[in-house]
Amino acid sequence: MDVEPSPTTSDLDDAVSVFVQHRNRLFGIAYRVLGSAVEAEDVVQEAWLRWQNTDRSVVVSPVAFLSSTTTRLAINVAQSARVRRETYIGPWLPEPVDTSADPEVGAQRAEALELALLLVLERLSPTERAAYVLREAFDYAYPEIAEILRLSLVNVRKIVSRARKHLSEEQRERVDTAEHRRLLSVFVSAAQTGDVASLEALLTPDAVSLSDGNGMRGCARVPVLGRARVARMVTYRKLWREAEPRLVDANGSPGVMVYRDGQPVVFMTFAASKEGIHTLMWMFSPSKIAAFLGSRAGWAVGSRSGVCRD
Repeated sequence: MDVEPSPTTSDLDDAVSVFVQHRNRLFGIAYRVLGSAVEAEDVVQEAWLRWQNTDRSVVVSPVAFLSSTTTRLAINVAQSARVRRETYIGPWLPEPVDTSADPEVGAQRAEALELALLLVLERLSPTERAAYVLREAFDYAYPEIAEILRLSLVNVRKIVSRARKHLSEEQRERVDTAEHRRLLSVFVSAAQTGDVASLEALLTPDAVSLSDGNGMRGCARVPVLGRARVARMVTYRKLWREAEPRLVDANGSPGVMVYRDGQPVVFMTFAASKEGIHTLMWMFSPSKIAAFLGSRAGWAVGSRSGVCRD
């Protein structure tokens, strides 16, 4: 004889169903605010626990509740992360995510996803970052953002406007994906063969190279500035000796994961305008490389730690 599920079981099933429906959106918000897939996953897990334990019968809009909870949690984590990163050795870069399966990481559009923009977003306060992300990446209305952030409508409009202005001053017009991939191919080939002249031709005069290794040996602890210096650094023989570069899709743009003896040793991507490559980003940190390689499975709804029944 079939046994009818208890109201408690049915209610929890409904809670899981609703959360799974919106999970990618929640991860997308948290990741853009934090620049870390690992921290974003923790935030999403905490949002699930709060959703599981709340009185859902009084929640008018589940997506509004979940978005608000996730955003506020992400802001809190971002505030503490800012303090932790003050002790980081060398440049800190956002943790890349594999977007080959889901180019938008749950967003309605891929705004505020590329690594170079996430890096610039770090210069905003966590609240400014959240307001910009909610508006530009997820198209939330200003009244909704005001309610989520518990700020006045006028204040939210000013915050988003200031963020846009700041980012427009920092950002350059990007090349399209096809041109980015072409530049990447030429760049890697020139770097492997030690062709400094070809590399210099690809770089802008004010090119900068940033290496994230948190104090690892052989990893530059300060930004390398200028076309000539960056080109010489890129041709470092030890980096490319017996190396196997593999094309990957990171944050909606082509990048390269460099393997040696079957093991990933560095991830690299860049930002480029019609003038050339202006910002190189190298990820030497083993934990960030591991997070990137494990990230694709995470975008499948509920496939990682996103929904756990206690």
